[in-house]
Amino acid sequence: MSFSQKILHWYSENKRDLPWRHTTDPYKIWLSEIMLQQTRVAQGTPYYFSFLEHFPTVEDLANASEEKVLKLWQGLGYYSRARNLHATAKIISEKYKGEFPSNYKELLALKGVGDYTASAIASICFNLPEPVVDGNVYRVLARYFGIDTPINSTEGIAQFKTLAREVMDPTNMRDYNQGIMEFGAIQCAPQKPYCLHCPLNDSCASLSANKIHLLPVKLKKTKVRNRYFNYIIPIDDHKRTVLNQRKGKGIWQHLYEFPLVELEHIGNLKEVRSKIPEEFAMAAIDQIQLFNEDVVIHKLSHQHIHTQFWIVNTTNQIAKGIPISKLEDYPVPVLIADFIKAFKNSYF
Repeated sequence: MSFSQKILHWYSENKRDLPWRHTTDPYKIWLSEIMLQQTRVAQGTPYYFSFLEHFPTVEDLANASEEKVLKLWQGLGYYSRARNLHATAKIISEKYKGEFPSNYKELLALKGVGDYTASAIASICFNLPEPVVDGNVYRVLARYFGIDTPINSTEGIAQFKTLAREVMDPTNMRDYNQGIMEFGAIQCAPQKPYCLHCPLNDSCASLSANKIHLLPVKLKKTKVRNRYFNYIIPIDDHKRTVLNQRKGKGIWQHLYEFPLVELEHIGNLKEVRSKIPEEFAMAAIDQIQLFNEDVVIHKLSHQHIHTQFWIVNTTNQIAKGIPISKLEDYPVPVLIADFIKAFKNSYF
């Protein structure tokens, strides 16, 4: 059997029963593919069901508020995916009358849809001969063919896409693309591949050369940036506080957070107090309390956020304050959501 035939045969016997494999509806496939970018299946599946419950159709998603979309997305991270999802739903609803385009080129033009997602939708929904290349596929191809070109280099991206097209099965793209991704996720796993019982082990270049653990090759990541956040949680006598929406570019765009004091290092009481917004500043230092004794370190792909939460009690009535009981109604980063839960359990 050829490479693609072996993949198809393996897939027919080993594929997982995943909810999006019971449909060729472009809306559901698109939703699952966007959610599973940089997200494990086990983590993404509940979100997939939740979105379909709240937004059964792409028109329902298009008509929703951004705040509701972000709230339902809370915890998945990489929030630009949710904003792009919402924007694309509007495009599909308005420009395409609720019907997804059925060709790769138009799919690729959609906001937040790259080569991989366009290929996945085109092949799974319309059985078009467009090969997918995701992390799992890179790993399978790099190991099987013994390719050490970095997969995140310009040369590597082009080389692996060309190779993926050469070895695909154009007669059954729907199953082949899902099969090779599944093969990489289960059989040719990142850390402990099952080489002994692999249907490709008799012709795998890296196995014969004892280089499985060296492939695929990836260029080193961008240096991690350390940031130091001090969140100010003002509380008035009516148990109201403040949330601000993050604006502009950068992390957590359009999500909500408490007033922020960012420093160049871990802040102490004197430093933080001197920078508290004037409307929340207090005369007595003992009215400012550090909530977390240990600094919380929230790790993003290229940033580590070192975080302290400061409780500031104020007798001044907070204009347009948010009742603490309503904090969980707002879309916030996981870092803030975890604090809100701990804070409410400790204080109320």
